[in-house]
Amino acid sequence: MSAGTIHVGDELPVFELPVTSTVIVAGAIASRDFMPAHHDSEYARGQGAPDMFMNILTTNGYVSKFITDWAGPEAMVKKIAIRLGGPAIPGQPLRFSGQVIAAEDKNDERVFEVTIRAANDLGDHATGTVVVSLPLEPSS
Repeated sequence: MSAGTIHVGDELPVFELPVTSTVIVAGAIASRDFMPAHHDSEYARGQGAPDMFMNILTTNGYVSKFITDWAGPEAMVKKIAIRLGGPAIPGQPLRFSGQVIAAEDKNDERVFEVTIRAANDLGDHATGTVVVSLPLEPSS
């Protein structure tokens, strides 16, 4: 995707992540988060959660993937600002959606602000904004 083809108001294509125990545990291991709630269902239930749940670092990683899959390989994620809501648990797919809310040229790049939402049947798991840039095409 090129910077010139993105406009304020554009909706991002929805991305659905099948959340499984493996996805949750792999994300926790990859981010070195060994809290039992991210790999032990019984422990998580004992703490009042419906099941083991995804950690914030894994959520941030999937938010970044959602944005870069849309914007392309030249995209540079500048900032992720999300607020966590309900848990991401096995068997509840997360549906990521977003919309471009601002665009500004800065030096040799166009910087976009995108709202994001990741939700499942329990409600919003993550909401917030991402700032991402793409290089401007040189003028001829």
